[in-house]
Amino acid sequence: MALVTGASRGLGRHIAAALAAAGARVAVNYANSAQDAEETVRRITDAGGHAAAFRANVTSEPEVTELIDRVERQFGRSIDILVNNATGPQPMVSIEESTWQTYLDQLEFFVKAPLLLAKAVLPGMKRGGEGSIIHIGSEVVQIGNANFSSYVTAKSAMVGMTRSWASELGPHGIRVNLIAPGWIPVERHEGISTEGYSAGVPLGRVGEPADIANAVVFLASPESAFITGQCLSVNGGNTFGI
Repeated sequence: MALVTGASRGLGRHIAAALAAAGARVAVNYANSAQDAEETVRRITDAGGHAAAFRANVTSEPEVTELIDRVERQFGRSIDILVNNATGPQPMVSIEESTWQTYLDQLEFFVKAPLLLAKAVLPGMKRGGEGSIIHIGSEVVQIGNANFSSYVTAKSAMVGMTRSWASELGPHGIRVNLIAPGWIPVERHEGISTEGYSAGVPLGRVGEPADIANAVVFLASPESAFITGQCLSVNGGNTFGI
């Protein structure tokens, strides 16, 4: 049983579909567009999978608590795979233009939301003696993009969180890993040239959503049963490890 946050479109949609294709029942979380979320569900069910859409703002503690309760009641079992993919606006702002709120806006999605969700799903994972929590990070942690420090800082925090959680939760059979994608063009990147980026990638191309989705399926599966606390860069060699 998997919960994928921010799964109404983009990378989250592909992750949800890949997990469903691998046999998981998938809760498709969304914050705004019910229509997009239902389209994700439709694609999964048309392919023979099982999914349902659940609206919730994952930065809100009451909404997260209600979300997990609704998901587990509808599917009749505890969540054992959590994919923290949800994100908000990602403005490029200089240091001079940044405020503390600029940083908090990013920390809300990449630190607060995963914490709230983990606290809500851990009782079920601990009862079952297993679970996989997968954070979607970013290669920006290594690249350190200019005028993007709030986002880079928040994504960097996910790395430390991953390692600490892995140490704490390992004795309970719960694994925690992070995938750090390179640039993966999705709907919101339509019309943007990828040539400049792909020219610097050793494998000579930008990533595709399936590249990340397949990595998520691996880290959620028994095939990765002895992997925890790791940060997997999936970016064609654009960076090397974290």
